[in-house]
Amino acid sequence: MLFSLRPDYVSDPLLNDLVTRLRDYLEGELADYERDRGVRPETPITRALLEPVWRRSRELGFYGIHLPPELGGQGLTYTQLAALKEEVGASGRALAHSVLGEMGGPLRVGDILGAATEHQLQTYFLPVVRGERACCFSMTEADAGSDVRAMRTEAVPDGGGYRLTGHKVFSSAGPVADFAIVIARLAGTERTYCAFIVDLDSAGCQALEGSIPMSGEHIESDIVLKDCFVPAANLLGSEGDGLRLGLGRVNVNRLLHCPSVLGMTRRAIELTTERARTRTVAGAPLGDLQAIQHKLADMAADYYAARAMTYAALAALDSGTVPRLEAFMCKLFVAESAFRILDQAVQIHGKEGLTQGNEVEYLFRKVRMFRVLTGTSEIQKNGIAKLLLRA
Repeated sequence: MLFSLRPDYVSDPLLNDLVTRLRDYLEGELADYERDRGVRPETPITRALLEPVWRRSRELGFYGIHLPPELGGQGLTYTQLAALKEEVGASGRALAHSVLGEMGGPLRVGDILGAATEHQLQTYFLPVVRGERACCFSMTEADAGSDVRAMRTEAVPDGGGYRLTGHKVFSSAGPVADFAIVIARLAGTERTYCAFIVDLDSAGCQALEGSIPMSGEHIESDIVLKDCFVPAANLLGSEGDGLRLGLGRVNVNRLLHCPSVLGMTRRAIELTTERARTRTVAGAPLGDLQAIQHKLADMAADYYAARAMTYAALAALDSGTVPRLEAFMCKLFVAESAFRILDQAVQIHGKEGLTQGNEVEYLFRKVRMFRVLTGTSEIQKNGIAKLLLRA
């Protein structure tokens, strides 16, 4: 794998074609769609805004492309999916999260599809695949983030179903979702957790406006449940499968989030390199200064190392190996190196890099979140150390 800020995939004709067509859509039609509507990263997401993107992305074959053919996808490998996610991250498009189905779509569902019954597939998940419905994932609580077992949301068995009470936060895609996948503790137990499909228009369920993250995006909801009845048919898997389903999804996402961040990092290096070429200081390009050259060199080397280790771990995943240690390492190194790169990008842009509305300023805020999301850097270190000491 050689260094490039615009990778090609000539050794994989299918992927090369997909990347070419995806770039064309992101840089052309989707860019025009956003410009015509004045869409920016902080624009609140609505169904009216996203549904045309879902439909068009599905027409082009991108929405849910990772799924097996029987579910309407192309059965991509993790490596192929990662390459597409990297392009999405590098595009600079505010609505790019909806092209592959990450914002409420098939990518939001993840591997939970494998636990769904035929009823659940037909009623909930296949309509998501078709872009007709949307979902969010609700596991995090105000006092149950890294320590997920501290969750207080409870499910009480009641005849033909369960009654759920609790308060979930940071449910991404909540503002456009029809239903949530909610993880709750079974009442009367200490360590039995369940996963439920909860219709957000159910009695006793509210999807409230959530906190705005530092990226400024209006994409989160709080899911508040008060004695909300959920039929037994909406239990995913069996009682006790909740954390396995919830954390299994997180473990895969831990690795699959890395290409998205690599894409944003790549975009920052592109913008910063162009800044160094075109910004004039004392009658000469900024890039003539050795201090700037060294910063650019460090940025490129960090990106290359982070990308190489990520795709090596993805290749192992494709071969059938579960790279648990490597996934922790990738999440840690990608998060920390991306933050260093964006910090230098802001530095090189000077006051422009500190100005709201500048793309590098937004990327800095967006990338900074990744040191916390899907497990903090400290949690990744805990995981690495624990596996090393067990070896």
